Amino acid sequence: MDTGDKMKQITIILAIIMLFVLNENGSASIIIPNDAIRVRVIANSNEKSDIEVKETLKKDIQPTIYNLLKNTTSIEEAREIIEKNIPNIDVEIQKSLKRQNYSKKYEINYGLNYFPEKTFKGIVYEEGYYESLVITLGEGKGENWWCVLFPPLCILEFDEIEKDDIEYQTFVGEILNKYI
Repeated sequence: MDTGDKMKQITIILAIIMLFVLNENGSASIIIPNDAIRVRVIANSNEKSDIEVKETLKKDIQPTIYNLLKNTTSIEEAREIIEKNIPNIDVEIQKSLKRQNYSKKYEINYGLNYFPEKTFKGIVYEEGYYESLVITLGEGKGENWWCVLFPPLCILEFDEIEKDDIEYQTFVGEILNKYI
């Protein structure tokens, strides 16, 4: 095993340790590292049709983004790939919205973007500005979906039925199997 492989292993192990913190009850909680890159899709409104467009768009772009970033080993590499491929991501967004007959405007923004506080499964994700790829549909006043692109906490399992929850255990197991 060369020095580069050992460094990858050490980096991954440290990232995993950073992801899991024991809370007061001794159970594991998930935190997102400060040097993470998020993705967010914001619906035009909370009307059923707008939420459906957002959900379909999310499903349509996940494979593209996953395939772009699945082998990244550093945040710098992830940034470079995202910046270079924004036109390709835009093409996928256009295809999805056209298939859905969605005619409202949309925006893509990569940089520091605001995220409101969110509680998910008892874990509070603080509000703030985070490095992220944000796709805003129409007025952007509806519910949003987000997850972490790097480190790759948004694991796609193409052969399984889609789940609303992020599969953190799958992420940890995959990383451990890949690098250790």
